[in-house]
Amino acid sequence: MKNLKLDILVFAAHPDDAELACSGTLLHHIAMGYKVGIVDLSRGELGTRGSAELRKKEAEESSKILGIHARENLQLPDGFIGDSADNRLKVIDAIRKYKPELVLANALSDRHIDHGHAAELVHNAAFLSGLIKIVTSYEAHRPRKVLHYIQDQYMKPDVVVDITPYFDQKMKAIMAFSSQFYNPDSNEPNTPISGSDFIEYLEARSREMGRLIGVTYGEGFVSDTAIKSTDLTKI
Repeated sequence: MKNLKLDILVFAAHPDDAELACSGTLLHHIAMGYKVGIVDLSRGELGTRGSAELRKKEAEESSKILGIHARENLQLPDGFIGDSADNRLKVIDAIRKYKPELVLANALSDRHIDHGHAAELVHNAAFLSGLIKIVTSYEAHRPRKVLHYIQDQYMKPDVVVDITPYFDQKMKAIMAFSSQFYNPDSNEPNTPISGSDFIEYLEARSREMGRLIGVTYGEGFVSDTAIKSTDLTKI
């Protein structure tokens, strides 16, 4: 994996963030021949349901369903994903390792505080990754673009990807994290995503995003910088 160059690298505060918010987009681009990977920032050890060990196994199963080319976990402390110097260096090293053209990161703000903190951390690290005087294990590399996927709270998207052909597979990848979602036989505490109606919400969000571009299902992304175009007919 050391020399594997990816086209798209997703950073996720917790295992399952990428699956929930942008796995349809990953499937779409893998089908087009792009190389895609996920870097989970934490093990999700503070999660109310399941455990870090179980979520590791679930992430491995989901990765097989998605067919991604690489996945690793930086093991930052769940609940404390701050934009510190040490955390920046770990994210910089991951970016330089995989040399992606596009980085996808958590929502700029959201219900879970780790999401916004991870978004800031990855945004800043993506810039610093291009500075040659910051020395890490790999050569300097700056992605062309960072986009933020939309999570629990609605945000108006700047970009929407048609995921209609991949929606069912996306849901399979999500449900690989079975410890986190509805199970009538579970004795663990309820959470905002463990209710029986959460899967309906996921479909409704995908339909909402799809409607914006005239398709059945979509995934939206936010850009905190202007989107460059030299041909408006391609937008």
